[in-house]
Amino acid sequence: MQMYMQEVGALTMRWVKRLSRERFSMLFTLAQPMVFWLIFFGNLFQRTANTEVTQAPSYIAFLAAGVVVMTILNNGLAGGTDLLFDKENGFLERMMSTPISRTSVVISRFLFVMTITSGQVLVILGVAYLYGVHPVTGIGGVAVIILIGLLFGVGLTAISMALAFSVKSHGDFFSMLGFLSLPMIFLSTALVPLSAMPGWMAFFAQLNPMTWAIDAVRPLILTGWAAALPKIGIVVIVMVVFDSVCLYGAARAFRRTLG
Repeated sequence: MQMYMQEVGALTMRWVKRLSRERFSMLFTLAQPMVFWLIFFGNLFQRTANTEVTQAPSYIAFLAAGVVVMTILNNGLAGGTDLLFDKENGFLERMMSTPISRTSVVISRFLFVMTITSGQVLVILGVAYLYGVHPVTGIGGVAVIILIGLLFGVGLTAISMALAFSVKSHGDFFSMLGFLSLPMIFLSTALVPLSAMPGWMAFFAQLNPMTWAIDAVRPLILTGWAAALPKIGIVVIVMVVFDSVCLYGAARAFRRTLG
């Protein structure tokens, strides 16, 4: 076990050192585009959004939960990018020829992506705080938001790594990411509530795990524990099922690629 933990720690630090050497990437990773969704998109539709429909004091307050989960979505789906490039340049194959556990490669990537994502969630909540959006559940609520994000992110990162192990080129990989991410965003409650959607969109939104994550995060920001606790219980069940399916698919892709 000690040897395994050393492998995971060493591989995780490899991702960290790679990011630290790319200063512009590190800067834009922390102050990433989702912040601009909150600032520009939130302010743009501030006057047009009906607060009776969103049931929030402002559109920025309503949007905050959606932007948090969109950040988790984008990071999770991009989580396999470095593994894809390692596969293309032959480094992954060389690394697999060493006496390390193959699962340590996957676990280290999970740890790295989820750590960066947690930091980004805190940045977004900090920006929302500047706009008067103060999570009513306090520090405990912020911790639960990050926990929900981690549960959602595990499945997303598994999808990304499954694609990285399965596709033949990074062009195919990024095309598939774009195909996945936009429908998941628009067929969710990130931008509008279910009641404001056309019926067919609302139907598909309810099948989207992203909707369940957002609907659990939003009351932690806006209304309080009484409204949040039932949804937290449901989202944990949904995410366990979602993660199990995604991890099973990623494990099969991993075994098929590396034998």
